[in-house]
Amino acid sequence: MRHLGIAIIAGLMAAGCAAGPDFQRPAAPEVKGYRATPAVVEGQHFAAGADVPAQWWKLFRSEPLDILVERSLAANPNIDAARAALLAAQETAAAQGGAFWPQVSAGLTPSRQKISATLSSPLNSPANPFSLHTAQVIVGYSPDVFGGTRRQVESLEAQAEFQRFELEAARLSLAANVVAAAVQEAAIRGQIAAMEKIVACNTEMLGLARRQLASGAIAEAGVVAQEAALEQARAALPPLRKQLAQTRNLLTALAGGFPDKELEQSFDLDHLELPPELPLSLPSALVEQRPDVRAAEALVHAASAQVGVAFANMLPQFTINAGFGSVAASMGDLFKAGGGFWGLAGAVAQPIFEGGALRHRKSAAEAAYEQALAQYRATVIAAFQNVADTLHALEQDADALNAASAAERAASRSLAIARRQVELGDISHLALLGAEQSYQQAIVALVQARANRYADTAALFQALGGGWWNRADPSPGGKQRSP
Repeated sequence: MRHLGIAIIAGLMAAGCAAGPDFQRPAAPEVKGYRATPAVVEGQHFAAGADVPAQWWKLFRSEPLDILVERSLAANPNIDAARAALLAAQETAAAQGGAFWPQVSAGLTPSRQKISATLSSPLNSPANPFSLHTAQVIVGYSPDVFGGTRRQVESLEAQAEFQRFELEAARLSLAANVVAAAVQEAAIRGQIAAMEKIVACNTEMLGLARRQLASGAIAEAGVVAQEAALEQARAALPPLRKQLAQTRNLLTALAGGFPDKELEQSFDLDHLELPPELPLSLPSALVEQRPDVRAAEALVHAASAQVGVAFANMLPQFTINAGFGSVAASMGDLFKAGGGFWGLAGAVAQPIFEGGALRHRKSAAEAAYEQALAQYRATVIAAFQNVADTLHALEQDADALNAASAAERAASRSLAIARRQVELGDISHLALLGAEQSYQQAIVALVQARANRYADTAALFQALGGGWWNRADPSPGGKQRSP
């Protein structure tokens, strides 16, 4: 017994060390920028190293957008699910932490027995059958000598950290989806307005053509061509209206509502402002800011701790058990003197042969760690690609918007000239139809170019991580530290 106690004490003294590798955060990639050439966007400028605000959507200066994003973050069930997953992971880690403490249980066992007549009663009483009441407290403790329990808790805490960043990713994705859908609605409304103007124009021109036909100024072919142009313009409206209805339904769903109630907020491109200054985080900070990168890092941490768990399972396992209580023939005598008993035992078990299971489990844990590390590197590369793609998109959006604006102005002037020429009889209706078609295409292209620039501006905030670290929120996963 004395030797066993010495072994246990020695094991407890060694409990400061944990089996397996200590987790080291992957170093940030040594990248100087997101592109080979600096990004330059007309009408907007980049503030290198500037922080991303938590409520980045407010930079579009739209009160309806602010209201809808906040409502969505509060009511979307996907956020509730992610928050519940975080809480479940945190509670699971806390539950595993109970293994650090002794496990204590109490029991009461009343029994009625009859023994063989050839045996004497254990109570030295002629009573047979007899009653026996046993009350005892049992204490069990498994010292975490080689840190297997600590590694298991560490792994579960890393899983909780993963769920924390999954929640942040869900919040960021939801906000970005709301902004993107709002911009899409504004773009569709702009296209519908343009097409309605085109329909009105074509209706006016059809009336003119019919008057000219009546006066013999043009042939019937000119009227028919104008009627075809009018119907083509009208045919473009139903698909746009369908897209508008579907986009409105999407916004309602993102806000946690049902489509039987009309959404109060509506969006128009003229009521959105393009943020003049765009933050551009340093490359070394991106891996700290992106929720998907931080989630991937947490999985690496969890996998690293599992290597320690697998290794600790190959080492001796220590247990200490103690019990004390009282036994009596009646409940009234249960706690009287003379009925007490106690016991103390310690054990050490060393796995010797399990068919190679422990060794293979350790190898599997090491392979899972390498897998998680490779997936982390892939996530980091994808994050940098995402930012670079967005920067390229913003540059091209600016060029496309300039070209679309110039094309719309030119098409507008051309159409005005064509209308006057038709009234004077200088050109045919076919020439006017060509001018109208060009103007229609120019308006649609301009609306889409404006929408693309808004959408890709929002995409940049999402690509940079969305500023979650600047948010103070008492809800689970809400209050964050600055990266």
